[in-house]
Amino acid sequence: MKGTDLSSTSARITAVDTYDIRFPTSRGLDGSDAMNPDPDYSAAYVVLRTMSGGPEGHGFAFTIGRGNDVQVTAVDALRDHVVGRSVAELCADPGGLYRDLIGDSQLRWLGPEKGVMHMAIGAVVNAVWDLSAKCAGKPLWQLLADADPAWLVSQIDFRYLTDALTPDEALELLRRGRRGAGERAAALRRRGYPAYTTSPGWLGYSDEKLASLARQAVTDGFTQIKLKVGADLEDDIRRCRAAREAVGPDIRIAIDANQRWNVGEAVEWITALAPFDPYWIEEPTSPDDVLGHAAIRRAVQPVKVATGEHVQNRVVFKQLLQAGAVDILQLDAVRVAGVNENLAILLLAAKFGVPVCPHAGGVGLCELVQHLSMFDYVALTGTTDDRVIEYVDHLHEHFVDPVVISGGCYRAPSSPGFSATMHQSSLDTYTYPGGTFWVTDAVAGTSGTPMEVDA
Repeated sequence: MKGTDLSSTSARITAVDTYDIRFPTSRGLDGSDAMNPDPDYSAAYVVLRTMSGGPEGHGFAFTIGRGNDVQVTAVDALRDHVVGRSVAELCADPGGLYRDLIGDSQLRWLGPEKGVMHMAIGAVVNAVWDLSAKCAGKPLWQLLADADPAWLVSQIDFRYLTDALTPDEALELLRRGRRGAGERAAALRRRGYPAYTTSPGWLGYSDEKLASLARQAVTDGFTQIKLKVGADLEDDIRRCRAAREAVGPDIRIAIDANQRWNVGEAVEWITALAPFDPYWIEEPTSPDDVLGHAAIRRAVQPVKVATGEHVQNRVVFKQLLQAGAVDILQLDAVRVAGVNENLAILLLAAKFGVPVCPHAGGVGLCELVQHLSMFDYVALTGTTDDRVIEYVDHLHEHFVDPVVISGGCYRAPSSPGFSATMHQSSLDTYTYPGGTFWVTDAVAGTSGTPMEVDA
């Protein structure tokens, strides 16, 4: 892999281009769950341009349709912080831009460090890491695994964390994690990283489709599947029974309520589904309710509690770990402020000994989170025990370097970058509302999704 050496040039970021990308996934009920019955997988997509023919940094924030234009506007608000920056300086210290964006006092007021603005920062920061990995000629997981531990620590914002994790503790974890990293990297390239699939379990699917896809998942080598639950208890009992009969007793079945329940309701519902041996219950209540998660965890053991895709920053993750509220930590590549903050979250999980099983349900999320888990295995925790990355078989064809699944495992990416680059043809087709798909759709009068409200 050959990178692009810009260290001795005057290359700078010349433009920050944004796109409102939307896919009509609601029409097949792909992605449907108890809280989001009609999602249209979308991305507020950003491209950092350098020079004519030069490397580009790609990133995005994931949404599910309406409001994606708001997310794009938030990314646009960061443009002045980025244009004109030295590419060499960005690649040498992505944390410098991270700190500048987080530290903008007026934009910070819109959070702080949460919500639309925080996700916009994540899109831009991830694009910088994509650019850095491309310039280094390495996939991001390898760039992180090869990095000096002290440099990685310098990339992390430890504000509000030192009561749980200090820089010295983080440095020791990373130094310890480097032992045997070369052997693990070789093993990763040979075997891949374990995955589980949510593809059978969308709430809008019929029982027949659920069972057929569940059986296919086992045939494909997956040892865990996930079902959406939470809309109707009798339906969930029937669907869990169908899934268990389809896959047998030895395949793990996780269930995901997508924040649907109050605490007491969650305990009652999970207890009713316990005969089907659920491995974990995901997002049983509000992602902000740390104590609620802790109470549910105490009440439903041995069913594990997992959460994280909507956890808004490293501080809430810290509290979930401190309170003993989760058995499984589910970081998301684009919910927080990018790789820098996710490094902090991975280190917190390693300090508390909690497995990380990333959320990857939306467009492009599989492509990104694989890098974070692979770094965690190669150069931090050194294990894949009880660790799996979510996989959903949707929309990968739109990416230049799509995920590859074989035998129920993610194959290690080898192309330089963060695997975030979409084909230009996909951008041209699915940009909303002017892309060729949406223009044709409007002319045909078939636009029946909730996105009509944006028009």
